[in-house]
Amino acid sequence: MSANPGAPPAHPAPATPPSNKELVLKVIPMPADTNGNGDIFGGWVMAQVDLAGSVLPARIIRGRMATVAVKEFIFKQPVRVGDILSFYSSVTRIGRTSITVDVEVFAERFREQGAFVKVTEALVTYVAIDDNGKPQAIPR
Repeated sequence: MSANPGAPPAHPAPATPPSNKELVLKVIPMPADTNGNGDIFGGWVMAQVDLAGSVLPARIIRGRMATVAVKEFIFKQPVRVGDILSFYSSVTRIGRTSITVDVEVFAERFREQGAFVKVTEALVTYVAIDDNGKPQAIPR
């Protein structure tokens, strides 16, 4: 029995990147992005998810937008220096002024190229804004 029964397995089963989402960003975290434990800082990962999540709404809004909500953010596995992170997203909802995007993040470990591990997922909502920062209708 594991010392911590709720902990994820040390070597999670390989994952397959989703075929129903678009690859919107690839990035490699560096040593400057680590926390006190030597893993990549969660806030750094969150910033990358926000950037990746904004790609598809930017194509639709074609103007200014702001992140207004993160309904869910799950860290499934640690991210390590040298991992190749692939960010996949899909639009799940388009409202009058807002767009919600599902983002999944997969890591190819530095020494295990071609084997993907799902490390993070999030549901992020963006709102179209005008030049004064006020919500505006999304062009249809």
